[in-house]
Amino acid sequence: MTYRSVFSAGLFAGKVVVVTGGGSGIGRCTAHELAALGAHVVLIGRKLEKLHEVAGEIVAAGGRASFHPCDIRQEEAVKVTVAAIVIAQGRIDALVNNAGGQYIAPLESISAKGWEAVINTNLTGGFLMARECYLQSMAEHGGSIVNIVADIWGSMPSMGHSGAARAGMVSFTETAAAEWAHSGVRVNAVAPGYIASSGMDHYPPEAGEMLREMRTTVPLGRFGTEAETSAAIVFLLSPAASFISGTVLRVDGARPQVRMGWPMRLPDAEAQRRDAVKPFDGFHLATTPKVFQS
Repeated sequence: MTYRSVFSAGLFAGKVVVVTGGGSGIGRCTAHELAALGAHVVLIGRKLEKLHEVAGEIVAAGGRASFHPCDIRQEEAVKVTVAAIVIAQGRIDALVNNAGGQYIAPLESISAKGWEAVINTNLTGGFLMARECYLQSMAEHGGSIVNIVADIWGSMPSMGHSGAARAGMVSFTETAAAEWAHSGVRVNAVAPGYIASSGMDHYPPEAGEMLREMRTTVPLGRFGTEAETSAAIVFLLSPAASFISGTVLRVDGARPQVRMGWPMRLPDAEAQRRDAVKPFDGFHLATTPKVFQS
C-alpha cells in the first residue's frame, strides 16, 4: 500500500522539505505524503529511534528521507542541524514546523518551569527553526513555511500555556509573511482542531472519557484525520497557494463556531457518509489512537 494523496504525483519532485516532529502523529503522516509526492523529506525530532523508524517506512514505500535528531528549543542545536541539512541536501525548499506538545493543567497549577517548557516547544522552537531555514537557505532561494498551531479561538481552558504559545505563533506567522516576502518566501499556518492522532495517547487515562466525548462538540460530529490535516499543509506548500501568505487554515469541522444556547444538531450516520464531509483516510499506515479503541 502507498499514500493515497489527492495531489498530483511528482508535485514536490526535487524539493527538500524539513518536517519537525516527524517521528509520530501529524508530522509522520505529512512526511509520508510529501515523500509520496516526490520530496526528499528531512525528519527532525528528539527521539532518534522514532525518526529512524519513520524514515524506514518512507524508504520502504519508495520515497526519500533522512533524519537529524535535534532539540528545537536549543538555539545552537538548531543552527548546527539546519547547516547540516543544507550541506547534505544543498538547500531547503520548505519547512513544516510541526513539533509541539502540552499537558492538561489549569492556569493556577502551572509552574514557571512548566509554562516555559510549553512556550519553548510550541513557540520559541518554531521561531528558531524558521529563522535558521530562512537565513541559511530560503533568503537566497525562496521557499514556503507552514507552522502548525491549534484551535485557540475562544481560548484553551486547561491548556493556557499552549494557547498562549500558539497565539504567539499565529502572530509570528503573520509577521514573517510580511518581512520575508521580498525573498520569495511564503509563511502560513494550519490550525488542527480535534484530530484523531497518536498525540491523544499522551494524555493521562483519566482524560479518556473527555477525549472520547469531544466529537459531540464539533458540528460535523466527528474527529478529523491526520491525512485531512496533512492535505491542508501540502496545499499551502504547493504552487496552488502561491498568492497565500500570512494566513491560518483551520482544519476543525467548524468547532469554534459553536455558541452557548445554540441547539447544535449533529449529523446522522447517513449525513456523515456524504462525499463533502466523510473522513478522508489517505494515510496507509494510520492507526486509531488507543483512547478510541475500547
